[in-house]
Amino acid sequence: MSDDYDFDFDDKDDHGYGAGDADASDGGDDGGASGDGRRGPERTFAAFPPAQGRGFATSWWGRAWLKALEDTALDGQQLKQGRRLAREGRVGAVSVRPGRITAVVRDRDGTAYRSDVLLQQLGAGAWDRFLDMAVDRAGHIAALLDREMPPHLVEDAAGAGVELLPGIGDLEPECTCGTWDHCPHSGALCYQVARLLDEDPFVLLLMRGRDERALLDELQVRSAARAVRGGVGDGDGSAWEPADGPEREARGVPAGEAFAAAGILPPLPAAPSAPGAPGIGPSLDTDTAPAPGIDPAALEVLAADSAVRAHRMLLDALLPGHEGQPLPVELTPQQDAVRLAADARPEARIGAALATGSGRPPGDLDAAVRAWRYGGVAALAVLDEEWTPDPEQLARARARLGEAWEADERPALRASGRARWTVAGADLQLRLDRNGRWWPYRKERGRWVPAGPADDDPAGALAGADDRAVDVSDMTNAAV
Repeated sequence: MSDDYDFDFDDKDDHGYGAGDADASDGGDDGGASGDGRRGPERTFAAFPPAQGRGFATSWWGRAWLKALEDTALDGQQLKQGRRLAREGRVGAVSVRPGRITAVVRDRDGTAYRSDVLLQQLGAGAWDRFLDMAVDRAGHIAALLDREMPPHLVEDAAGAGVELLPGIGDLEPECTCGTWDHCPHSGALCYQVARLLDEDPFVLLLMRGRDERALLDELQVRSAARAVRGGVGDGDGSAWEPADGPEREARGVPAGEAFAAAGILPPLPAAPSAPGAPGIGPSLDTDTAPAPGIDPAALEVLAADSAVRAHRMLLDALLPGHEGQPLPVELTPQQDAVRLAADARPEARIGAALATGSGRPPGDLDAAVRAWRYGGVAALAVLDEEWTPDPEQLARARARLGEAWEADERPALRASGRARWTVAGADLQLRLDRNGRWWPYRKERGRWVPAGPADDDPAGALAGADDRAVDVSDMTNAAV
């Protein structure tokens, strides 16, 4: 029999699913008890609050989980009821262990049902291939530690014969309501688990049979063994070989010498603490007349802005991991004029000069300042540019708009440009940027102005518009 999957049985399961003995030792001190009383890795997540107006999965792997559910279920109406139960917060705490997820789900009348969804565990051979593949490619380990599951990790695992994500028919439901197919209760559980997967892909790996601690410990052991055998692979299976011969230059201090000097050298002084606030700029209001063409008030604004920016840069530099952050985007003079107007809030006269520097009339500078405060350079681009998505991008955008709301909650949207959709009956608009994010806009005095920050979900973007925005959930349904 193949060792790609474990087929251990418990007292609830006669389908080859559920927690088995093969990986029971993975639980460690923080393991829980499985449903049959045996020790095993288990995590329990508190119930989610209601999720009105938002999608259940934003990550691609969370959406793949839901696709497996929706492609498997025979009754779409049951799933729709399950989505509604999950949205209303009727799914209790979710227990996750190898091969099984469990929660109590309450109907609208208060009746409680225990619902389980079963997923085959990976066998010992499949785990060996997955771990060897991950050790060969250090980027996969880094991605998992960042709570990410990049597509190439899943593709490389599949190339090694290991299917991490479930496919059609892989999610097997069990529920005390007695329904043999996916019922509203198992559907609601799966929709909530998609939210868990968004936050932590290790939840999926636990369902497949390994908890986070055991998985990382095994990766560390294999990485150390690989290094002892001749070096860490560079991703193509080759090992690093040290350079020999006279052309090899010695660099650095020999380890023995550095160790011997450790007790002689004084310790480094402690880093000075950052000041609590930016410095106060000089006052240029003096009896001496300024040179021709020099505006002392404008110079005071620039000096104060420089102090604020320097203080902010210092605080950023002292944060852990700062050295790994990307360099900030260099602004154009026009963008920097908008930034300065947003940060400094100057008086009207200087604001007019900044509007000139930004290449905008004063009225347009107000909208640009608002955009900057919501999202910096990216938000300015959405305000200023109207771009044309290619057919594939446009199809994805329309599908996203169609999926963002329940059918009976969807607002009426009409295309108002190449990447813009206006809410019928309300002065609200959604704009799509080149990165696939949605920005809310509101019409004020006949002009469209930014109304909130970006969101990956169009429903979330409209919900994030400020208080003067209309509640789109009360509007008439319409096709996108």
